[in-house]
Amino acid sequence: MTRIDGDEYRVTPEELERFRRDGYVHLAGVVSAAELADLERVYEQFLRREIPVPGRDFCDMSGAGRAPDDFALVNIMLPRRYHPAWMDNVFERRARSIAIQLQGDGLTLDYDQLLAKRPRRAEAVFAWHQDMAYWIETEDTRTATVWLALDDSTLENGCMRFVPGSQREPRLRPHRPILGDRGRHHALQTDVDPGRDEVRPVPIARGDVTVHDERVIHGSGGNHSDGWRRAYVVAFRAATTVSEERRRGFTHSHEDAPEVLGDVGVEGQTRAPPPSAD
Repeated sequence: MTRIDGDEYRVTPEELERFRRDGYVHLAGVVSAAELADLERVYEQFLRREIPVPGRDFCDMSGAGRAPDDFALVNIMLPRRYHPAWMDNVFERRARSIAIQLQGDGLTLDYDQLLAKRPRRAEAVFAWHQDMAYWIETEDTRTATVWLALDDSTLENGCMRFVPGSQREPRLRPHRPILGDRGRHHALQTDVDPGRDEVRPVPIARGDVTVHDERVIHGSGGNHSDGWRRAYVVAFRAATTVSEERRRGFTHSHEDAPEVLGDVGVEGQTRAPPPSAD
């Protein structure tokens, strides 16, 4: 079948079933080469800092703490806030159609993010985590986080890895700040047991996406290649959830006030299981 019809990308019943079973799904050819070229021009302006991003919304998620020109894992939060002309671009529109097919009506874009691993940086690791550990707890937990590859994402350059089925665990796993103090660094990590947990790397091609649930455990390894590994992320959640986040002052910016985070990311944290989306 034809997968793309304007702003819509058609998800197959088999892909929907994989998303529900595993907590993530790989979708091929979501953005064309010509469409990627347009997105890439703006992406590179962000990396060169020609589009200013203030404070900790331009940071190194590896925790290496170098100067911006030497960040190992460049993280740019909320690029559409800092470059409004990017709002409603072709990737956002197509990702929205995917999110609704996977998780139902009533979803809206919650945040966007750029993640770029510098070449030959083994420390450009995204620690194991569940997205929900970063987020305020709300009643409707439906989400679809759409992760677009601007470069072929491979085992060598640090592709996404998942623990399939972990979204069905009754509680979040305990999370802790990677540097021991969330005031120093935003990133959280949890533990994966190699004897119990299946770890599944998911290499994808340029223009492909992975889509994952907020509770599935995921992360990625360092970049051992000679090229960048660039990703563009848009996350959709229930409109009622996003409205409640904003009412509390939670925007997903790293500049959000500490008191807004509540119990997010606490060592030993547990939460009640959400309503099942299956």
